[in-house]
Amino acid sequence: MAGSEAKERKILVAVDEGEESAYALSWCLKNMVAENSKDTLILLYCKPPPPLYPAMDGTGYLFSDDLIASMEKYSTELAESVMVKANGLCKEVNDVKVETRVERGDPRGVICKMAEKLGVDIVVMGSHGYGMIKRAFLGSVSNHCAQNVTCPVLIVKRPKSVAPNNCSQQII
Repeated sequence: MAGSEAKERKILVAVDEGEESAYALSWCLKNMVAENSKDTLILLYCKPPPPLYPAMDGTGYLFSDDLIASMEKYSTELAESVMVKANGLCKEVNDVKVETRVERGDPRGVICKMAEKLGVDIVVMGSHGYGMIKRAFLGSVSNHCAQNVTCPVLIVKRPKSVAPNNCSQQII
């Protein structure tokens, strides 16, 4: 397509506190986003819904308001920490446009809903690499999204040869 302008893409990257999502973001930055491109990366973090544990005697909830507020504070600080780390990886690419979103809910539903709502061109996410049995019990967020999002979903697996804290290593 010589002489024509590159299309501006919206790329949704699901991020969490795991090394797999950091690796997927790093891979996306190195292999999908060119410097000075018109692409926009949308970093999405899903905060878990607050737990509700009713007391067995029907008198209210098992946790005090203070404990629930403390859990919410921790959840918010974790989301902020993940976004700082993800934004740091993005700064390595000059002039990449980055938007951040923190949503609450089950990641399966949130990622699918946000991909549709934001009209993204592709969803990029890491894979934990669970085996068949573990995946059956825990479910696979990436598999659910691949089956339910209407745009392409790129699932990036971290090679076993890559050390957990060396997420920026180039894939050969």
